[in-house]
Amino acid sequence: MKKLLIRLLIAMVIIVVVAVVAVGLFLDSGIKKGVETIGPKIAKVDIKLDGVSLSLMSGSGKIKGLVVGNPEGYKTPQAISVGSASVAVSPGSLLSPKIVVRSIRIESPQITYELGPGGNNLKRIQANVAEAAGGITTNTPSAETGGAKPSKKLQVDDVVITGGKVTVSVAALGGKAITVPLPEIHFSGLGTGPDGITTGDLTKRILTEITDGSLKAAAGAAAEIAKGATAAATEAGKTATESLGKTTKGVTDLFKKKQ
Repeated sequence: MKKLLIRLLIAMVIIVVVAVVAVGLFLDSGIKKGVETIGPKIAKVDIKLDGVSLSLMSGSGKIKGLVVGNPEGYKTPQAISVGSASVAVSPGSLLSPKIVVRSIRIESPQITYELGPGGNNLKRIQANVAEAAGGITTNTPSAETGGAKPSKKLQVDDVVITGGKVTVSVAALGGKAITVPLPEIHFSGLGTGPDGITTGDLTKRILTEITDGSLKAAAGAAAEIAKGATAAATEAGKTATESLGKTTKGVTDLFKKKQ
C-alpha cells in the first residue's frame, strides 16, 4: 500500500511538471503574439518581438529583439529597440488576484527622439498609450482592446533601465541626428497597496520615464545639433541660413519647454 501511494505521488508530480512546461511553452508564443497584435492597437505603431522565454516554475522570463516603430509622419524607422529585457515574478502570486513582479531589467535600449511637425515621437506614442490604457488587459480580447476581462493587478518592486542610448533627430533639419547616452533609470515600489496597479499603469510609467530621461539627454545635444545646422545653412546661402536659424531656435525652445 505504501509503495502504491509513493508511485501515485511520483506520477502526480510528473503530470504537474509536464503541465507546467506545456503552459510555459504556450505562454511564450501567446505573449509574442499578444505583443505583436494588441500592442500596435494600443500604441498605434508597429511592434515586433523576436522571442520570449518564460519559466513558470522559477518565475523568470526574458524577451529579445523588441522594436517599437514610429507614428506616421516621422522619418526615422523606429522609436525604441531593446536587445534584451528580463523579468522576475513571484511564482506563488501567478494565480492570485495580484501578481508580484520582483524586478524588471531593460538592458541597452536604443531610443530615437525625433522632433517633427506634431511634436516629438515619444510623446505621441505616450499619448496613444495613455488614451488606450483603460483597455490594456492581461487576457486576449475578442475585438480591438475591448471585450476582455479586467486586467489582473500588479505589484512591481523594482525597475531598472540601463546602458541605453538616445539618438536625437530633427525632421525639419533633414533628419540630422546625434547620439548621446541615456542616464540609468531606476524606480521601485509600484502597486504596493492592496489595489496594486494595472498593466496599463505600468506601461505608462515605463514609457514616461524613458521619455523624460530621453528629453534630458536630448536637451544636452540640442546646441550641437543647432551648430551643425547653422554651419550647413551658411554653406547653402543667406536665405537658407535665416530659415534654419529660426528652426534651430525653435528646436532649442522645444527642449527648454520639455515638449
